[in-house]
Amino acid sequence: MKPPRAALEALIEGRNADPFALLGPHEGPGGTFLRALVPGAEAVTAFDLSGTALGDLKSVDSRGLFEGAVDGPAQPVKYRARGHGAEWWITDPYSFGPVLGPLDDFLMGEGNHFRLYDKMGAHLIAHQGVAGVHFAVWAPNAERVAVVGDFNDWDPGRHVMRRRLDVGVWEIFIPDIGEGRAYKFAITGPHGAEQPMKADPFAFAAELRPKTASITTAPPAHVWKDAPHREHWAKIDPRRVPISIYEVHAGSWDRDENGWYLSWDALADRLIPYVVEMGFTHIEFLPISEHPYDPSWGYQTTGLYAPSARFGDVEGFARFVDGAHRAGLGVILDWVPAHFPTDAHGLAHFDGTALYEHEDPRQGFHPDWNTAIYNFGRREVASFLVNNALFWPERYHIDGLRVDAVASMLYRDYSRKDGEWVPNEQGGRENWEAVEFLRQVNRQVYGQHPGVFTVAEESTAWPGVSAPAHDGGLGFGFKWNMGFMHDTLQYMAREPVHRRHHHGEILFGLHYAFDENFVLPLSHDEVVHGKGSLLTKMAGDDWQKFANLRAYYAFMWAYPGKKLLFMGQEFAQREEWSEDRPLDWHLRCSHAHEGVRSLVRDLNHLYRDTPALHARDCEREGFEWLVADDSAQSVFAWLRKAPGEPPVAVIANMTPVARAPYRLPLPQDGRWTEVLNSDATQYWGSGLGNMGGVDAKDGAAWVTLPPLATVILRFDG
Repeated sequence: MKPPRAALEALIEGRNADPFALLGPHEGPGGTFLRALVPGAEAVTAFDLSGTALGDLKSVDSRGLFEGAVDGPAQPVKYRARGHGAEWWITDPYSFGPVLGPLDDFLMGEGNHFRLYDKMGAHLIAHQGVAGVHFAVWAPNAERVAVVGDFNDWDPGRHVMRRRLDVGVWEIFIPDIGEGRAYKFAITGPHGAEQPMKADPFAFAAELRPKTASITTAPPAHVWKDAPHREHWAKIDPRRVPISIYEVHAGSWDRDENGWYLSWDALADRLIPYVVEMGFTHIEFLPISEHPYDPSWGYQTTGLYAPSARFGDVEGFARFVDGAHRAGLGVILDWVPAHFPTDAHGLAHFDGTALYEHEDPRQGFHPDWNTAIYNFGRREVASFLVNNALFWPERYHIDGLRVDAVASMLYRDYSRKDGEWVPNEQGGRENWEAVEFLRQVNRQVYGQHPGVFTVAEESTAWPGVSAPAHDGGLGFGFKWNMGFMHDTLQYMAREPVHRRHHHGEILFGLHYAFDENFVLPLSHDEVVHGKGSLLTKMAGDDWQKFANLRAYYAFMWAYPGKKLLFMGQEFAQREEWSEDRPLDWHLRCSHAHEGVRSLVRDLNHLYRDTPALHARDCEREGFEWLVADDSAQSVFAWLRKAPGEPPVAVIANMTPVARAPYRLPLPQDGRWTEVLNSDATQYWGSGLGNMGGVDAKDGAAWVTLPPLATVILRFDG
């Protein structure tokens, strides 16, 4: 039956929402009927894929519409087109069947498809004997979706997609194109509203900003050689091993000779050896997924599945991670499910409706960042994000995800005034949909990727952040100890003469130090936006600032919890961090700055080599106070312990007055070797110390406490 003229007119003008019903081969009682839209052609001949001619098609509209009966069954076909003195060949995308199947529809509908990244987006495949790219995108409220790109002159009428009615997914297989092609989706929303062209939510690569198109990529080619690394981490309890994290913004750790970002290969050549020498166990990158705005540092991403084009191709990132693993380093990524930007090419009103976000701005708009908030209660949105959490360990072998801004997800009234938020069904402020989403992320990551751990940046007292999801917790492996960071930095900023009145700022954190599995973070957030560097936060003149910082680092490395330090702070960067420029590496020429770097290096190696300092980081049995009440002299002392290992005593003198002799209670008589002194001359200190160690007798030893210094003693019997 001949279709209505209006349907053909819409097809020619690119307005028909179901071109598969009209174009391509269709079997009927009289044989196979072909219809093709080939703009610019004056004559079209159909062939099967082997090159056998099937017959000429008749022009039925001068705008390029051809049709006619051909020999043989309905099958994929190609056309030889001629017109205006030219000849070209086209393989008909409308002659191919769908790629997705009923099982995909079922799992997508349930929200339990945990390999979505193998199905959605753009994939180079061979389909029905032809190489090409399969495109799939979720846009359930769209009236029409087309793929546009550099392969079809960005014409929305050329490759309108097939809609899978049950799940709202649109797909099309486009033959004869390969990797490196730029593309977007042209979406017509409800009531015919044309949307801005959208980047692919599942794109594996993207153009370098300010361009915003997605890029087709070949299947991963990197051959991984990191099996021993992954097997090791799959077998151990991360709470009971040393974890010391070097936090890095990949765009400003260093730059090349032209002031441009280092490629992943250049970063591997410079960063990996540096971090190994410094003794850190992990590199944590601020978000590296594609983002349009440099000053967002990657926290406003528009391409959750795409390593940013700023640093080269996606294979380069795989090589970096593999190289880090073979050097003994883990790689952690900052991951941002808390919000997303409203850039026109991104997820905002993706199909003309509030699809990924809430329609109500009281739930769907984040006032702190002027961004949108994911609708965690929508199973397709939660599935999109859960799949992304699984994608990075699967595709790029990353070792951990640090989840940003968890507190903003847990509370509906976060950063909002009365009347600016919507209570939950019980009338409370908890966002139970986000809670269940976070539990699902952690269940799937830990269930599918042994050895990979998650870390929550959570700044409130929400209970059980690092408790298992099956016990009512959120299921994270670790939680950032924001209280430690706040209280201790506040204490170190005080003039030493006043510290005796604020002794509790140090003591308080030990009341809850084992309520969660904590990471102690001195992160990028503490050294930007006018806060100054860690060095400038310290009290006193320049010598005292350096001494305070050294004492603070040694204090922190001996305090229970895993460690995190933002780049540049290991050599006491003076200026606060800016994403616009590299770190001030010239400061390493200074003895004072290089002394701090040497201390951090030695602290890392001591922490890694001393089980008492790491094996019970998250358990109360690993800590015991020795001196907690000497507020008059601002002295703190404690014991770090691990079963079957020599204990370690830590003594911090937070005043510029040397204490000698100072009676230190110790649990065992015998030799206690001084294994670290932050006042040592190699760290640009005064060199006051204990001449290699002290001898304890009758439960105590007389020790020398250098000014503004932390001393660590190991019991050697």
